[in-house]
Amino acid sequence: MHDHGAVLCSACSGIFLLAETGLFDGKDATVHFAYARQFMAAHPAVTIHPKRVLVIAGPREDLVSSGASTTWHDMVLYLIARHAGATDAQALVRLFALQWHQDGLAPYITFEGKSDHGDAEIEAARRWLATYFSVARPVDEMIRRSALAERTFRRFTAATGIAPIAYVQRLRVEDAKRRLERTDDPVDEIGWRVGDEEAAFFRRLFKRTTGMAPGAYGKRFRIPDFART
Repeated sequence: MHDHGAVLCSACSGIFLLAETGLFDGKDATVHFAYARQFMAAHPAVTIHPKRVLVIAGPREDLVSSGASTTWHDMVLYLIARHAGATDAQALVRLFALQWHQDGLAPYITFEGKSDHGDAEIEAARRWLATYFSVARPVDEMIRRSALAERTFRRFTAATGIAPIAYVQRLRVEDAKRRLERTDDPVDEIGWRVGDEEAAFFRRLFKRTTGMAPGAYGKRFRIPDFART
């Protein structure tokens, strides 16, 4: 059907099936971020963008993929806009109370450090850091507690795929996200609690990581009062 001009579309993990055709080799696509590692291992020839809601590729814009779960809404709205017009697409947004995921998927992604690297000493350090990331100078403390010299501790980056200080920052942002979702605490206080004493730096770090300012994230994702127990 594609040879006869059909547009191929995938939602969520559906790209696994379509990628088997080889049509996505050398092209861009997206997949549910929870499956990104598996997809990259299975289809290394496809450039995957798990933070993107929608990816349109191919010489005729004939390969369309949407990311996590309900971003299939974005794909449907895109197809309606493409074939019927933006006015009709927006009318359906209003009729069904849909939302375009204009902020991308970075705010939804939960950071989970790589643990299947096979380095026992680094894994012990990583587990310690998961609990004590908010202490002062956590990288220095982590190295001090390990049985490795500072130079040897470079294995952390090789094992986890991310430098120690960047790993700390991701853990702090992740904890801040949970606090913004579950409490009404001020942003600056949350930054201090996760270990970033400089409020301006914390706000920049949070936005750089999630694509949203902390205050905007709280408004979007805070658990409503009626759902709290």
